[in-house]
Amino acid sequence: MNKQIADIEEIISSAGKSKTGANLKFFLETYGCQMNFSDSELVTSILLDQGYIPSATPSDADLILTNTCAIRENAEEKVRKRLYEFRKLKLRKPELVVGILGCMAERLKEKLVEEEDCIDLVVGPDAYRTLPACIAEVREGRKGVNVILSKEETYSDIQPVRLGGNGVTALISIMRGCDNMCSFCVVPFTRGRERSRNPDTIVNEARNLFSMGYREVTLLGQNVNSYQWNDTSFAKLLERVAMVSPLLRIRFSTSNPQDMTDEVLYTIKKYHNICKYIHLPVQSGSDRVLQIMNRSYNRSFYLERIKAIREIIPGCGISTDIIAGFCSETEEEHAETLTLMQEAGYNFAYMFKYSERPGTLAARKYKDDIPEEVKSRRLSEIIELHRQISHQSNINDLNTVHEVLVEGRSRKSSQYMFGRNTQNKVIVFPADGHKQGTYVQVLVKKCTTATLIGEVING
Repeated sequence: MNKQIADIEEIISSAGKSKTGANLKFFLETYGCQMNFSDSELVTSILLDQGYIPSATPSDADLILTNTCAIRENAEEKVRKRLYEFRKLKLRKPELVVGILGCMAERLKEKLVEEEDCIDLVVGPDAYRTLPACIAEVREGRKGVNVILSKEETYSDIQPVRLGGNGVTALISIMRGCDNMCSFCVVPFTRGRERSRNPDTIVNEARNLFSMGYREVTLLGQNVNSYQWNDTSFAKLLERVAMVSPLLRIRFSTSNPQDMTDEVLYTIKKYHNICKYIHLPVQSGSDRVLQIMNRSYNRSFYLERIKAIREIIPGCGISTDIIAGFCSETEEEHAETLTLMQEAGYNFAYMFKYSERPGTLAARKYKDDIPEEVKSRRLSEIIELHRQISHQSNINDLNTVHEVLVEGRSRKSSQYMFGRNTQNKVIVFPADGHKQGTYVQVLVKKCTTATLIGEVING
């Protein structure tokens, strides 16, 4: 990380008065998915290039930006509450510029400016290059709004700046947008059509990260399996990144079941440093519900892919996304989701109640007719079953040895370090002088429902 810090200091020190942000401070906070965090690293790079200086707190900033999520209603509610705090800051400091970036900006557009009087900027995911110009508009007394979606933008030429990370793990965006029109999802409307990034720029970014001391990268896309650049498929891209160094771990997210090919699975199997972990969202175990969700697979196809993963990559960790209480879901269909969970045996799951998103096919075509208390009860049943499955999976790891990449100190005790194994399970172990960014062999001695606890056995 020393190299990146030096680069940042050089950018700041060389910023001339002509830069829009010379001598000004910015505060950027991020909500939502990994893609949003990756986007914030691009925005940070753009702002640093304009001479802005990072601020640790919003109260000390001249520019406050919030990179937002629109996937669920509660995500937008969190941002609205946060804006209330920024409004109070702006009353004390009228020249403060407040902006909304990302998916919420794209979904609500100019409506945000009308509804939230403290907002000066609204910039969508494909318009970050215009951020300096939008800020200049605000400085001249106008609102800065650009939510135009692009069919080409991938930001391939912008080097992300990773502030506040652990210096060990990093995100690399390999594509943007999504062509899968799932009926519940706003992503195609907030991030536009699918387009892949030049593989050479991806490999170069991975190589640069490794040279700066990073030891794990996660390749990001709404559906990484559909990545395609000329004759480079996702499997071939995975292989190229894996060949940067055997000491650089590779993860990826997210995979759509219908595009998870055996070629990808065999590539994962071939390289030790491609983590044996796959996030494979299912959303529901019912064929009828999957159909009205506009998912391009059914239950049997999904379980066939799970079987293929287990056979080709024995011991592979698998996680998923599940929605409870989608439109018209019956008790029998909810039960089908529970039985699929048992058959798949997920190591981890992201589990949510259905949240209707305005503008989606589901909002236009289907009635959100499951009572809130029923959604909550079904979600509780899903969470409890997953807790049992996950706990049993961790029990099965007792008295086994795992290679762990040390990521940092445990949040609960500075006497312990933590990292993850290839299956993405968190493992905690005594610090004993072990350093971030190194690999250790850990013998698992105890476990909880979410964590493995062990001791290092290789010095």
